[in-house]
Amino acid sequence: MMSKVGLSSLCKHVLEADKSIRFARIANKFGSKTVYEYRKDLVPLLTENESTLSTIESVIRMNTRIGERNIESKLGKPIYSLTLYEKIKRATFLLDNQDYPILMISLNREATDQESGVLRKILSIVNKETLVW
Repeated sequence: MMSKVGLSSLCKHVLEADKSIRFARIANKFGSKTVYEYRKDLVPLLTENESTLSTIESVIRMNTRIGERNIESKLGKPIYSLTLYEKIKRATFLLDNQDYPILMISLNREATDQESGVLRKILSIVNKETLVW
């Protein structure tokens, strides 16, 4: 299991990948234990309680994607899911870690032009970092 310091370091590394990334959060498979980092000077859109609830909901949604073996056998394992909200974009990545399998990032809504590049950067970081877990 990766330590909280290692998880926090991964969050910081993700934030450094692109200035359009607002925050990074890593959650356990229940969404109840998380490590997160916000971009410096960012005013969060959600309160801590709202953020916790949103994390649990995101984890549940990702768990439903990986739970259907028949679909997964035909489509493959989910890599990430992207949701466009009116104010932000949120991507949820599946990590190769039993204890902390979910990475969530929030992007500025304006990141449309560079979205695929940002997501490729995150995938590259995730693939490198999870190799050492």
